[in-house]
Amino acid sequence: MALRAFGDGSLFGEVSGTGPLEVVALHGWGRRGSDFPQALNGFSFVALDLPGFGASPIPAVATGAAGYARALEPFFEDLAERVVLAKKVVLVGHSFGGRVAVHLAANQPDRFKGLVLSGVPLMKRERTTRPPALFRLARWAEGRRLVPAKTMEQMRRRYGSSDYAAAEGVMRQVLVAAVNESYEEQLAQLRLPVELLWGADDKEVPVTIAQRAEEFLRARGGDVKLVVEPGVGHLLPTLAPASLHRAVQEMINR
Repeated sequence: MALRAFGDGSLFGEVSGTGPLEVVALHGWGRRGSDFPQALNGFSFVALDLPGFGASPIPAVATGAAGYARALEPFFEDLAERVVLAKKVVLVGHSFGGRVAVHLAANQPDRFKGLVLSGVPLMKRERTTRPPALFRLARWAEGRRLVPAKTMEQMRRRYGSSDYAAAEGVMRQVLVAAVNESYEEQLAQLRLPVELLWGADDKEVPVTIAQRAEEFLRARGGDVKLVVEPGVGHLLPTLAPASLHRAVQEMINR
């Protein structure tokens, strides 16, 4: 296995296997392609570091998942020139990488044999709690320029998510763009088999999201299967690699 640059050097990925490429894997927020080798052992695969993570440079401009999908075009063009491909590859997307994967699969269906998604916020999560009143008041005041930027940054670090607190600059803007997205439009366009592989104990993207996505796809005639792994949390590629390996093998065998 080796880390390789693709395109103009704006993307890097873990590459393994000697036969025709079978799998492309996209990791979650704050992670990198090294989450996948155990799960994909035995396949010929590329597990990318998405822009701004691992070895891949931060993007020049903040975009959501659609922009990330466009940013991967040089990677696929490079693959076509330098790597022997299977007729179609299986696309794996975990969490943030799954957001990107649904755009790729919807826009470029001829490239992919199947789609395996885990822990992806495909549908908007129903809010069960409201932010603290002090934070809501601060955001109201910020909109009227009554609160200094430094104070609001302190408030966001205190009351916002750990991902938001850790992100800076362009990557924070990317995160804000992504968390406000949902993917019904892209899901409705899918014309390939989909497996939703979820951890039963996923607190970040609960199984109810996967169930709603399964119902949405099935209602539109989609070829979809939901598999829930007991005792597994959000980081399924590292917590249940055998389950992910099984899902990919089934897609390849179709």
